[in-house]
Amino acid sequence: MSADEKAAGLPVIVNPLSGEQITITATGADTGGVLEWELLLAPGGRVPSSHAHPEQEECFTVLEGRMRFRVAGRRVMAGPGDTVLVPPGTVHHFANAGPGPARVAVATWPALSMQDLLETAAAMAQAQHAAARRLPNPVDMALFMRDFEREVRAPYLPAPLVRAVIRPAAWLARWCGLDARYRRLRGVRPVRPPGGPARPGAGR
Repeated sequence: MSADEKAAGLPVIVNPLSGEQITITATGADTGGVLEWELLLAPGGRVPSSHAHPEQEECFTVLEGRMRFRVAGRRVMAGPGDTVLVPPGTVHHFANAGPGPARVAVATWPALSMQDLLETAAAMAQAQHAAARRLPNPVDMALFMRDFEREVRAPYLPAPLVRAVIRPAAWLARWCGLDARYRRLRGVRPVRPPGGPARPGAGR
């Protein structure tokens, strides 16, 4: 991390639906490929759903509080000083199991675009919370799963089947210009897929 970034403070990502507050302590560029982050989880907070990281390994070290993990169907309770390792492709879930906040140091490697994923997921959650919706926007979710298919996948369903559904849905959303809101959440301009014909109003 640069001196300017340090002076400005560490990046903090807040997810109002899950109760997660994530502080990025070192990026993949800083460490040579490992994303290091600290998770502060409110009482009752939990990751929104079970998931797996196809190519990444994650290591959780509890610093304060009590955490409940489910890793490949096995339940693990962890307290201060305990470490839980999640191999690539392993379905997992975690939640705060104590009456107070839980603080956890997390390392994800290789970093890939995990920081972007965390930031985008939080932005989507903030939009969902503001709109008082119980479920995320399906178009946003399809685009999210397509953008981050190396970093995350849905549990239990065969990966080829998920890709066969998500990729065409995301392509169609972009081709029809339905990705404008998602791109605003990601902080980038909407773009048409390569080779897609221009449409009036698309990409704005």
